[in-house]
Amino acid sequence: MKYRRILLKLSGEALQNHQTGASLDPHVLTAIAEQLKKVRAMDIEVAIVVGGGNIFRGLTSENSGVDRTTGDYMGMLATVVNSLALQSALERVGVHTRVMTSIAMPSLAEPFIRRRALRHLEKGRVVIFGAGTGNPYFTTDSAAALRATEIRADVLIKGTKVDGIYTADPVKDPTATRYDHISYSDALAQQLKIMDAAAFSLCMENKIPIIVFNFFEPDEIIRVLRGEPVGTTVHD
Repeated sequence: MKYRRILLKLSGEALQNHQTGASLDPHVLTAIAEQLKKVRAMDIEVAIVVGGGNIFRGLTSENSGVDRTTGDYMGMLATVVNSLALQSALERVGVHTRVMTSIAMPSLAEPFIRRRALRHLEKGRVVIFGAGTGNPYFTTDSAAALRATEIRADVLIKGTKVDGIYTADPVKDPTATRYDHISYSDALAQQLKIMDAAAFSLCMENKIPIIVFNFFEPDEIIRVLRGEPVGTTVHD
């Protein structure tokens, strides 16, 4: 395998049922857990950052009469809900998992301590990082880039429902084309919305490649980890 330690970023919306409107879909959670079980069977160390947009999004909180700072903290709590749901799904399929949070909540999860996180990974446990960075005004993309840097991940892979980064939104623009490779600087210059600028910049500074791919295509993540040309790779 090309990579031995990965940081997987999943959006909160990836966990929901878009037909019923349910925030968490048990079938989706099980499918994700089964995919990650295959990855762990290949002796790859896995860390995860999951968003909270299926429950609450701090960026739009002011529309609900909540100020942005409070809204961001509410969004962090939503990521913890998703982290616990994903942990439960993983442990149901026999994958040992730990949830670590940036905001102390010892009744639910361990506090994030870098050395402890590394130890969990070395022991073969999947580690889910909840509550973002613990600070308002930072997205879970930034949290993923930060944690990937801290644990010295070989790659940050972003699992979406789209098979890579396009020149425009492929749903709105049928002429949009997919990049196989793109540099960090070009991604920043073109203001591509797949990740925020802070996340791109942090990965660029620490030379962590970003791969964007369709996580829900069967075994696509295995192909990514083998180094096959899947999705879009952002690198130097």
